[in-house]
Amino acid sequence: MKVTQAILPVAGLGTRFLPWTKVVPKELLPIGNKPIIGLLVDECLSVGIDDICFVISRGKEAIPQYFYEMPELEAELDSRGKLHMLEDLKRYDNVKFHVVYQQEMKGDGHALLHAADWIKSDMVAVLFGDDLIHGKQNGLQQLVAAYDHLPEGEKPAMLCLQDVPREAVSKYGIVDIDFDHPQHHERLKKIKGMVEKPKPEHAPSTFGIVGKYIIPRNLFRILQTLEKGSHGGEVRLIDALIAELGTMHVYGYVFEGHRLDTGTPEGYKEAVQVLG
Repeated sequence: MKVTQAILPVAGLGTRFLPWTKVVPKELLPIGNKPIIGLLVDECLSVGIDDICFVISRGKEAIPQYFYEMPELEAELDSRGKLHMLEDLKRYDNVKFHVVYQQEMKGDGHALLHAADWIKSDMVAVLFGDDLIHGKQNGLQQLVAAYDHLPEGEKPAMLCLQDVPREAVSKYGIVDIDFDHPQHHERLKKIKGMVEKPKPEHAPSTFGIVGKYIIPRNLFRILQTLEKGSHGGEVRLIDALIAELGTMHVYGYVFEGHRLDTGTPEGYKEAVQVLG
């Protein structure tokens, strides 16, 4: 099933990067000659996704602005014969960008709900702003390829997984794996349970969820139900996935390559060294 839409929740304040992020959104920090958000959008384009929704907060309008056309600049580059620069600018001209605002930070599921009315396709990709995967294929390419090998007729969720040290499981959503399922192999995992940030001694495995997903449109109905019952608390994507485990198939794919976490100064420095 072809995935044509993606949600990029990038409303966070980037407090780890203050005071820089007082004026520049963290997602616009450069890695080589592109910002982090440019690499994520390119990841979407690499699998044919050309309809992208940014979930931002007030003051982060520079994120979508980076991708918008600038006729005056393009005309100037053309007149100077800088066609390679012009070609790079125009590569986003045919991408449909949509923007919604998240005013309060009430969890990743709360962020996704702001894009619920925009979704038209049966399946939608979700890329959170911190995770990049360096290898022969990017993270979304690997998820889509794994998704294409699932049984026809299913509309499951697909999660990106990383085998993390047991002492680090309390930083992740951790999955419980059905090792007897016929679809199980070295990298593709059938998931039978999930728990958010467990203690190491209580974790059902060491496979943690990292920030890339393919989810069915009907999961947003569950998120809306969770929002109504949250009483002002957080609405989390993992809770919606757990609630649907009895009626929806959920798979995980253990990515190949090296994960770069740009959400911390240390991880961002590593990303610049590896990708810059």
